[in-house]
Amino acid sequence: MGEDKHINKDDFKVNRRHFFSKLSAGIGTLALGSLMIPDLFKKGSGGLSQSGYTLGLPHFAPKAKRIIYLFQAGAPSQLESLDYKPLLTERMGEDLPESIRGGQRLTGMTSNQERFPLVGSYTGFKQYGQNGTWVSDYFPHIGKIVDEICIVKSMHTEAINHDPAITFLQTGNQISGRPSMGSWFSYGLGSENQNLPSFVVLTSRGKGNSQGLYSKLWSSGFLDSRHQGVLLRSGKDPVLYLNDPEGVTREDKREMLDNISDLNNQHYNEVLDDEIQSRIAQYEMAYRMQMSVPEVMDLKQEPESIIKLYGAEALIPGTYAANALLARRLAENGVRFIQLYHQGWDQHGNLPKEMSGQAMDVDQASAALVLDLKQRGMLEDTLVIWGGEFGRTNYCQGRFSPENYGRDHHPRSFSIWMAGGGVKQGLSYGETDEFGYNIIKDPVHINDFHATLLHLFGIDHEQLTFKYQGRRFRLTDVAGNVVNDLLA
Repeated sequence: MGEDKHINKDDFKVNRRHFFSKLSAGIGTLALGSLMIPDLFKKGSGGLSQSGYTLGLPHFAPKAKRIIYLFQAGAPSQLESLDYKPLLTERMGEDLPESIRGGQRLTGMTSNQERFPLVGSYTGFKQYGQNGTWVSDYFPHIGKIVDEICIVKSMHTEAINHDPAITFLQTGNQISGRPSMGSWFSYGLGSENQNLPSFVVLTSRGKGNSQGLYSKLWSSGFLDSRHQGVLLRSGKDPVLYLNDPEGVTREDKREMLDNISDLNNQHYNEVLDDEIQSRIAQYEMAYRMQMSVPEVMDLKQEPESIIKLYGAEALIPGTYAANALLARRLAENGVRFIQLYHQGWDQHGNLPKEMSGQAMDVDQASAALVLDLKQRGMLEDTLVIWGGEFGRTNYCQGRFSPENYGRDHHPRSFSIWMAGGGVKQGLSYGETDEFGYNIIKDPVHINDFHATLLHLFGIDHEQLTFKYQGRRFRLTDVAGNVVNDLLA
């Protein structure tokens, strides 16, 4: 038998500072390895997300790879676009029956009205396509592509005012602070092009009454900041502070970034803050964007036939047509989520004149985008969405006039259309009553809409989550069902 040795328990004690010191060294080594070998921790087809968590996405075979969302900020009237209701013209000026309104909550703009006179569409409707789909005369180009698109007439929301409604549609919650839809897609699927952001935002302004747009609509919320939308402006400097000042060469910039990266990595190893890694990644992305962004935004490279397809305004920076064409170029270059915001759809008065001008701004270019993607073989895996945050009332706001009227906010029903990306072609889905007020068939809530979009990208909406402040959050919150009838 060997000599007995006394074991001192104090030799096995590790204090808190010693434990975290050793732990940080190990994590720092892993972080350095992931920077030097980007594929080091990839797992299956989903790999490592940009936030550093293995998500295992997609959950199943996706039908779409990218989204172009043509958001019509201010809420275009479904009754002058995609939901034809001849009864409103037949009963022009009559009061909306109380049995139809059902005591619905109203905005402060119409809650004091003594009467709610019905008003039909000032413009006419025509039937298009194989199924004879009714489309407003304000949108003749959209009418010509109805066999390519899927119209949903039964969208609904709880939000009755613009800010909570647009926030709800873009983030899944009426209260700001949640990640935007594009940020969730970036977090879940990453980018197809390391030289461009995975989430890009473009804005334009029409001729009508405009609601404000805020950066919270493309914020990453509590997700890693690298997933926030990058706003591309029209003009000389598409991204603020992207270009180098005079006298700074590209070699100087590279040396400066290398030195900053070294300092940030040292800081990361000390505090283990993931946001430091995001800062490094964003500096590198900005460096690569200096070369890639000017090339993508040069629309003069497009042939005359494409400019003619989108319309003459496609060569005017900042217009809706230019942004629609730019969206196609961004999609071609691997941007995952392209969000266009077009302001000016808030027609509380003078709707016939204002909406006519708004529709003229977007009709040709929206249809052109679908046709352009199709001819390039991209529509099959690119999802295009067109629509606003809620609908418009079937009664006149304020003094009744059949030729100069306005419509108030209407969350109970509104219409959108989608194309490509795995949705059915030539489908008109959902139905409202003959007054165009209540949904009577196949309602689609905002949560259902989000769940369906994620499904098209191979994502189970209940599984795409992020733990924050002790709770697992998701885009669809605690609701949402995939609308399988919309899927091709």
